[in-house]
Amino acid sequence: MLDLSVQRITTVTNLPSGADFNQWLEAVVQAVGQDKPGQRTLTLRIVDEAESAQLNQQYRGKVGATNVLSFAADHDFPEGLPAEELATLYSLLGDLVICAPVVQDEAELQAKPLQHHWAHMVIHGCLHLLGYDHIDPQQAVEMESEEIKILAGFGIENPYIN
Repeated sequence: MLDLSVQRITTVTNLPSGADFNQWLEAVVQAVGQDKPGQRTLTLRIVDEAESAQLNQQYRGKVGATNVLSFAADHDFPEGLPAEELATLYSLLGDLVICAPVVQDEAELQAKPLQHHWAHMVIHGCLHLLGYDHIDPQQAVEMESEEIKILAGFGIENPYIN
């Protein structure tokens, strides 16, 4: 089960619904998060270019807005915390920040349905929160394989085929 908070801090109006975001994220957790059972907490923040660019510069040292940023929760807690508090803290997946105008532009440029590209970006970002990455070629193959499989469950074609 997912406890999702969606923050819409954007001028873009044609965003997916909260139910859409929730079903995409639940699919990821169900597909690859089975080793961590229980409630999951995640914040999804939908922003415009200025905030995305600022965060991208601050946390990745890169100039300009980007489609999705993932901030996994830090689970390095001090010793001696009560079990109930630890259970709550361990349920935190982290935060996703998605730049709505970048997602729109990419969907148009790649001639993909906007809803499909949103699904891809949400799933991609959540996989990062669960430890997936694409730094080296083998990691990229594993991550893309999971993305393709999860997206197929929604009837969405492989996003990596041009």
